[in-house]
Amino acid sequence: MPYLNLKLTVEPSQQTAERAADILTELTHTILGKKRELTAIAVEYVPASQWFIGGKALSGQAPSFYLDIKVTDGTNTKDEKARYVREVFAAFEREFGTLQAASYVLVDDVRADAWGWQGKTQEYRYVQALPL
Repeated sequence: MPYLNLKLTVEPSQQTAERAADILTELTHTILGKKRELTAIAVEYVPASQWFIGGKALSGQAPSFYLDIKVTDGTNTKDEKARYVREVFAAFEREFGTLQAASYVLVDDVRADAWGWQGKTQEYRYVQALPL
């Protein structure tokens, strides 16, 4: 865990996707403490002509992004999440240039019994790790 879904309004390329994934994997590991080997990222591109802010398409304007990251509820503090939001935005501005202010990061806290990986919920993993 976690799972990240990134939407970008920049020109699509494999290099851009890989660079964005590298940035997110590193920040997710260093700030939120998530394991690199379990960090899954989907990168999607939305044409600027189909991305609207304030009712106006972004064609010819600065790019934008939306990141939705799902983490297990209770595994990160408010301060960690605030730092993550701040540092993702800053890293993407360094990578893509000036961004729309309305570029969003959503850290979605999901209950441990509501999701998991390799067929086991996070709650199950927690209980199994408890000492007897």
